[in-house]
Amino acid sequence: MTTPTMPNELPEGDLTVKFTGTELPLAVLDELAAANVPFNADERIRFEHGRDWWPLTIGWISKGVVPALAGVVVLPTTIQHVSDTLRITNAHGVAVTPQGGRSGVVGGAIPVTGGIALDLTAMNQVIAIDDESLTVTVQAGKFGPDLEAVLGARGLTVGHFPQSFDLATVGGWLACRGAGQLSNRYGKIEDIVRGLTVVLADGSVVHTGGRGPRQAVGPDLNQVFVGSEGTLGIIVEATLALHHKATFEMRAAYSFDTVAEGLEACRRIIQRGARPAVLRLYDVPESKRNFELERNALIVLDEGDQLLVEANMAIVAQECAKAVREDDAHVEHWLGHRNNVSALTPLWERDIVVDTIEIAGPWSTLHTIYENVTAALLGIESTVTATMHQSHAYQDGACLYFTFAARPEGSLEEYYRAAWDAASNAVLAAGGALSHHHGVGRNRARFMPTALGTGFGLLETLKDALDPKHILNPGVMGLGGDAW
Repeated sequence: MTTPTMPNELPEGDLTVKFTGTELPLAVLDELAAANVPFNADERIRFEHGRDWWPLTIGWISKGVVPALAGVVVLPTTIQHVSDTLRITNAHGVAVTPQGGRSGVVGGAIPVTGGIALDLTAMNQVIAIDDESLTVTVQAGKFGPDLEAVLGARGLTVGHFPQSFDLATVGGWLACRGAGQLSNRYGKIEDIVRGLTVVLADGSVVHTGGRGPRQAVGPDLNQVFVGSEGTLGIIVEATLALHHKATFEMRAAYSFDTVAEGLEACRRIIQRGARPAVLRLYDVPESKRNFELERNALIVLDEGDQLLVEANMAIVAQECAKAVREDDAHVEHWLGHRNNVSALTPLWERDIVVDTIEIAGPWSTLHTIYENVTAALLGIESTVTATMHQSHAYQDGACLYFTFAARPEGSLEEYYRAAWDAASNAVLAAGGALSHHHGVGRNRARFMPTALGTGFGLLETLKDALDPKHILNPGVMGLGGDAW
């Protein structure tokens, strides 16, 4: 069974806490014990649950600074445990931070207000598989590799393979509105989900969707909670769509003189109706780093029914006819390294800032966003590099995934904030979306009013209705608490 893995080990000895939360009332522990809710109050365990994969925290940990310290770590194994926990914490006004693999990179699973860290990873059962309708119902704490192992034995797959695949749970996929690397073929998680079981702030349990495809029974309540990052309710079970495992695959690699030409080829491919599972375009710096190419590389992979795959790849070949045909081995190289984040920790421990920023935008302004964001990042003193690849493509636009690195002479945190300010403001000014699949967390919370405009007030109203005491992940997405 998969267990959570953090980027670096907690140092031995005394640790300090970055964000000091409120003290947990002892009555809460007494009531949890009376309700037979499993929990662990060991200080070392609480320190371990005080962080996630937010890159900024890697440097803090290396210096003996833990982002936050929950009063207790609750370890539910049943929906009733979650319900009792929220009923008790809501009565006392105690904050609850839901956690799975804690693989998020924007600080959304850090209990900065103290209270309770609700670790859902023991809720890891596959409840039902419908081989005829092709759906699976699974608990939120199930890790991706464990779920795929169960499904693969029956020739099935969810098709959701994010870079954090080895680290993330089903609940995390849903909470952050995640995307797998084959999402052009299988969809993002909001396309895959069919039904949810959610526990609300007062402990009540609600079920959404799951009765059949394309329901016209009011608004889609699944989507109220998908992407809500634990601020509106806690997802404990989900029904997801399945696919038969692919039996046929084709690969190709090309390169272009410019990013603009590559983006245009991707747009034409998608808008002709082709949906290759992987369609990733890299600017020159990233092409050099990943493939040792001095041009803008495009790697393509498709899998599925042979007739469909061959048709997709024929369209790709037509739309890339003016590009340079590169060695298909570049696709294999990407497959072998796509989840490797081993370089991240040693860089941060040497005070080198490295992070990624993924956004979405329409085809009509995508190249402008690319130019503006890279220029904004490079315009900040100490920035060493700012690069981009296009990772997920749609009829109306695509996701751009930026990587930046810096050697700040002063405060790493001040540089980090300035870099995110510059990049996010450039994206929003050009009409792009703040995030494509990492979510908002704490790192992006300050941009939410601008990103959503008048819609942010509506989201606040929804928060007040579902969580009037603001106990659920306060501050995440700028809801129910101060933004970072």
